Amino acid sequence: MLDNLADKLQNILNGLRGKGKLSEKDVDVAMREVRLALLEADVNYKVVKDFVKAVKARCIGEEVMESLTPGQMVVKVVNEELSALMGEKEVKLNLAPTPPTIILLCGLQGAGKTTHAGKLALFLKKMNKQPLMVACDIYRPAAIKQLEVVAGQVGVPVFSMGDKISPVEIAKAGVQEAKRTNRDVVIIDTAGRLHIDEQLMGELIGIKEAVVPDDILLVVDAMTGQDAVNVAETFNENLDITGVILTKLDGDARGGAALSIRSVTSKPIKFIGVGEKLENLETFYPDRMASRILGMGDVLTLIERAQTAIDEKNAKELEEKIRSQSYTLNDYLQQIDQMRNMGPIDELLSMVPGINPKALKGVSIDEKDIKRVEAIIQSMTMKERERPELIDGSRKKRIALGSGVTTSDVNKLLKQFKDTKKMMKKFTDMEKNVKKRGKFNMPFFK
Repeated sequence: MLDNLADKLQNILNGLRGKGKLSEKDVDVAMREVRLALLEADVNYKVVKDFVKAVKARCIGEEVMESLTPGQMVVKVVNEELSALMGEKEVKLNLAPTPPTIILLCGLQGAGKTTHAGKLALFLKKMNKQPLMVACDIYRPAAIKQLEVVAGQVGVPVFSMGDKISPVEIAKAGVQEAKRTNRDVVIIDTAGRLHIDEQLMGELIGIKEAVVPDDILLVVDAMTGQDAVNVAETFNENLDITGVILTKLDGDARGGAALSIRSVTSKPIKFIGVGEKLENLETFYPDRMASRILGMGDVLTLIERAQTAIDEKNAKELEEKIRSQSYTLNDYLQQIDQMRNMGPIDELLSMVPGINPKALKGVSIDEKDIKRVEAIIQSMTMKERERPELIDGSRKKRIALGSGVTTSDVNKLLKQFKDTKKMMKKFTDMEKNVKKRGKFNMPFFK
């Protein structure tokens, strides 16, 4: 996510960090490089111009120049201005005081409206809401069927009236159906076009006037760069949108749309799509995104992902097992599965403050490796999983044969498990020492 821009900005700012004193010339040189990095990331030209001007004004002021650590202060200024550029704080959905809340999704064809209708429905279900999806795309072949498939995957009903009734009438009837069945959120999936035209806008305006949505969310593809910003501007002029869902941000090496949309339209990015799975929809936090771009980590998002992926009861049971040294290969397998559910390992590590993103290039956990580990452990007896020390040469051969791997692969897994168990014991010992003495004592380094 925004890898190229992040690399460039971090390099520029690292060049300032080490300086004991900054001159106006140092700031000028750095800002020229920042301007180029942002333009290469396809950030809107006017947005770049205003951003660089604001940062420079603050950097040549007393706040930075008279600081004991001017380089660090520049980083702080850039972080704050980046966050402000994207909206400073997250903007939540406009939930109606009297249900149902009506959410109208709009956008060009291919932006991912139908998929993100499903993602949004799942997101709302996790908020203990009961969504109803309304199929108003009557033009694209199999659009209604696609919505029904997506809805089925997240366990949400779909209201449709086929492709012969006007989308405006379907939207009105859908809202009535939600009231009748006590559904507290209506998500209206509308038609898109390959380009913006009068028919598309007229239809959307008609739906808006008929059902008066609480939120009009524009779904735009981050991969289209500056075009995404232009699309957002046009939809906003016609519909007065309330927010944006920016899709495919995980695949956008440039990221200009994320940095431009708020400034150009004055409307917030409310959600970002960060993967293909229906769980891969996140609230957009401008301050957290700014920190990640500048290599300062994103601990809050990391914690939230962990809380979503890891069952609290299981986590407490695992903690007790680690303390009592009764951690088994079954627990090891469960942990690997939970980590996999949290997202790509390089993305998770990039959220940890202090980790150099460049060191993460190419770091990944191959799905084949995970399946190999699962196959090896599942080829063991329950007794072997509980007590790996029982696994001798003949057992290793049997396990390797049963899982379709070599005895070398079995040995490698057993060593990884042993090392993991040792590391966990060390952390447990550290915690005990902290509690006893009120300070760190690391006996394993003696």
